[in-house]
Amino acid sequence: MRFPYADRRSFLRAAALGGLAAAVGSVTPVRAAPGLVRTERPVLTHGVQSGDVIRGSGLVWTRADRPSRMVVEVSDEPGFEHVRRVVGPVLTPDTDFTGAVRVLGDGRTVHYRVTAEDLDGRVAGEPVTGSFRTPPARSEGVRFVWSGDVVGQGWGINPDLGGMRIFRSMADRDPDFFLHSGDTVYADGPLTESVALPDGRTWRNVVTPEKLKVAETLAEFRGQYAYNLLDENVRAFAAQVPQVNQWDDHEVTNNWYPGEVLTDDRYTEKRVDVLAERAFRAYREWVPLDPRRAVDGRVFRRLPYGAHAELFVLDMRTYRDANGVNTGAQGRILGSRQARWLVDALASSQATWKFVASDMPIGVHVPDGSAWEAVANGVAGPPSGREAELAWVLSELRRRRVRNVVWLTADVHYSAAYHYAPERAGFTEFDPFWEFVSGPLHAGAFGPNPLDATFGPAAVFEHAPPTPNTSPADGFQHFGEVEIAPDGALRVVLRGQDGGELWSTSLQAVA
Repeated sequence: MRFPYADRRSFLRAAALGGLAAAVGSVTPVRAAPGLVRTERPVLTHGVQSGDVIRGSGLVWTRADRPSRMVVEVSDEPGFEHVRRVVGPVLTPDTDFTGAVRVLGDGRTVHYRVTAEDLDGRVAGEPVTGSFRTPPARSEGVRFVWSGDVVGQGWGINPDLGGMRIFRSMADRDPDFFLHSGDTVYADGPLTESVALPDGRTWRNVVTPEKLKVAETLAEFRGQYAYNLLDENVRAFAAQVPQVNQWDDHEVTNNWYPGEVLTDDRYTEKRVDVLAERAFRAYREWVPLDPRRAVDGRVFRRLPYGAHAELFVLDMRTYRDANGVNTGAQGRILGSRQARWLVDALASSQATWKFVASDMPIGVHVPDGSAWEAVANGVAGPPSGREAELAWVLSELRRRRVRNVVWLTADVHYSAAYHYAPERAGFTEFDPFWEFVSGPLHAGAFGPNPLDATFGPAAVFEHAPPTPNTSPADGFQHFGEVEIAPDGALRVVLRGQDGGELWSTSLQAVA
């Protein structure tokens, strides 16, 4: 089931033979293959997306098949009876023909219609529509979903199962927005056309050239995002639900850190810093993230969403120290600038609930061979290594009396609710808090992992597969849901692949 996503005719021929069209729909070419006759009008190849919505506006993204001008019509009505025209950027090869523009909206729901016009302004392609919700008034509630990890461990788009159906399950919850907690792609996870499952079944993958090897070139990193958007469930979800994105390791390579030099024979380019630069460029091009909202122009940023919710999005990759024994007086996973920003931003927030979007969990063991990948180091007692940096954050929040902080994460490929309390901990200078874990979206399922006692976590709920790398065919795919009532009451629900409730809790804000 391999096809070059540049060649639509080859793709449709493969679809007819393999039943693929039902899974991914009609996909227009990403790049013109040799001898392929293009249409006269520009074509939007991968649908539309929106992201980083704030009060009164949102970022709208698309991609065309050739140099063209992005144009957005915005309306408060789904029928587009009255529109405001926004002229966006020129889509060029320099950005892989992608582009985004921030559009204003007066209503609670903003409807948009995107077209690509040729550079002479004579013809425009067929429009693609989408919508996003702006933050609510105080009298309204908020619902959002979160998860991470897409197309990992060799599990790609399987037409036999209808593709990545969990995105349809999330859409059915009608969320205000989606927090993508990282591993938005698996650039280090090549796909094969088929995988033999333990029970004798065969998993079939849609495969593109860029997914046949680890990503090293800019074009290969770009192809990771193009692949995920082949799935009709993902495209429909992206057009309906605005995103808040962060990244983790697999956007580059497994467990990477700055300055690392790979020993993996699959890579010709061994310098992770070179790979990370290319990977981040592709991420910026293909993900609807507004760098102007980020403190460092990259990932970590805050996004208020009405009176009751504010998100604080972390970057635990760019400023970390090397993975190792993770002990000693002081380690880094946020870096001093980001750690200070997080404390100051949380302390200044007026939102009822403050959600820290963390791309890795705090108290869960996440090994990297004989080294440590996340915060925990497996040593009970006082904080050391990267734990010391988190201990400073938690103690400062207590000192400044910052209340109602909730941590949301994915990464470990199972679903869990962890409660942290000083009376169980080796370090006591913090207020109790919850950390909720949900994932993967479409990847191998693992876990549960052991817990580190330093911050006193207790496993209130865990949902994990019986064997490692359980495929999406057997479930154990997860997303989480946060719902805040108009009065500020909070309910967190951990859901399975079909959207069914696995576990929930209700929390009241503390003054």
